Amino acid sequence: MHAPNDNTAPKGLRGWWLSTPRPGMHRLINPWEYRHLRVSGVTRIAGGSVAAAAGVVCLSYGVDGWAAFFLVLATLNLAGGYWYVTIAHSESART
Repeated sequence: MHAPNDNTAPKGLRGWWLSTPRPGMHRLINPWEYRHLRVSGVTRIAGGSVAAAAGVVCLSYGVDGWAAFFLVLATLNLAGGYWYVTIAHSESART
């Protein structure tokens, strides 16, 4: 009546992540983001800009702890977004 379950896909996120060998940047960047590098990069840059604005507002009100948190978050997002956009640009130049 029912066919046997031939699903050999790995179970869980870790099994899925390690299921197929991925070269280079595929190991560091999540697969959905790697397929949409430019969109992910621009989104990270926009988020970093919002976080930087929040950090500046916190600085103006003298809340230094929150300002530091938002500015570190902004720095990481801006750096990651720039990295993604750079990878997307170099891949499109090769093809």
